[in-house]
Amino acid sequence: MQTAEQNAGSIRPSSEISRIRPRISIVTPIYNEAENIDLLVESLNTALSGSGSFEVICIDDGSTDGSFAKLKACVAQHSWLRVIRFRRNYGQTAALQAGINHSLGEIVVTIDADLQNDPQDIPMLLERIESGADVVCGWRKNRKDAKIRRNFVSRVANRVISKISGVSLHDYGCTLKAFRVEMIQGVRLYGEMHRFIPIYAKWMGATIEEVEVRHYPRKFGSSKYGLERILKVVLDLLLITFLDRYLSKPIYVFGTFSAFCLIISLLALCYAFYLKFAEGISLIQTPLPVFSATALLMGAVSMLLGLLAEIVTRTYFESQGRFGYEVREETNFANIQKTH
Repeated sequence: MQTAEQNAGSIRPSSEISRIRPRISIVTPIYNEAENIDLLVESLNTALSGSGSFEVICIDDGSTDGSFAKLKACVAQHSWLRVIRFRRNYGQTAALQAGINHSLGEIVVTIDADLQNDPQDIPMLLERIESGADVVCGWRKNRKDAKIRRNFVSRVANRVISKISGVSLHDYGCTLKAFRVEMIQGVRLYGEMHRFIPIYAKWMGATIEEVEVRHYPRKFGSSKYGLERILKVVLDLLLITFLDRYLSKPIYVFGTFSAFCLIISLLALCYAFYLKFAEGISLIQTPLPVFSATALLMGAVSMLLGLLAEIVTRTYFESQGRFGYEVREETNFANIQKTH
């Protein structure tokens, strides 16, 4: 049996390939949502009844309230329901990664289990996918959460993320999203990065749309997430920005910082000599020589880190057989014999 870590990061298990491939895969992480499960399953069944073949993958993220027992009971009633159970709580991102890895659908839809999102909005997202979009993101325009602690903070965060990433969305935090499966194949999610899936898709050249979806107050249970996630999201945003812009050229980041430090070091040293010879202030009376030496050392270390990062980057691409680009489509290459 695979461990939860393996499930969260592995390619689709061979044991599942024998399943009849559905058109749609619904992925929903569950953590202590026992009171919502029956209604969630029935709501999904109703919403998807006219959308073609589908599967629903529920990931029990280490629940302790009987959620898994509820899910097992539902599996006995619905052949399209799949359940993954983690050994412990790994977080929403790991749960979504596991669900995506185990999905077989042509279209993957993610949704929370708390019923604040309406499963009846899923067909609307699917229509946008059918119309040509690669990724469709829900926008909780009339969000029913705490005005300051959740809504205001979320709006500020969304604007910052949009500005830095270049992908303009009103609501990165809405889990209700739909993807063409090829847009998220090979994606590896860590930390709180599930909210940045549209950015990953944009790297692949995806067409991204955003639609207004309904949002309701939570009926049962309580939110599992608080303000402590803000720091995690900020750090993940810095990381994903680095990966987006500098994954194949890290020396630009480290080299730029190194040059900045070296310039500061030179300016500080020149000013120290100016004070000595023009103002008669001894070098030992000012911290500038120490500051200059420290900046010089930081610049040298940064440059060495940049060179090391370049080696690691090349090792990564070459060991994976990857290149610094992604091809969306090839035309008239099938019968050409490659000579190199």
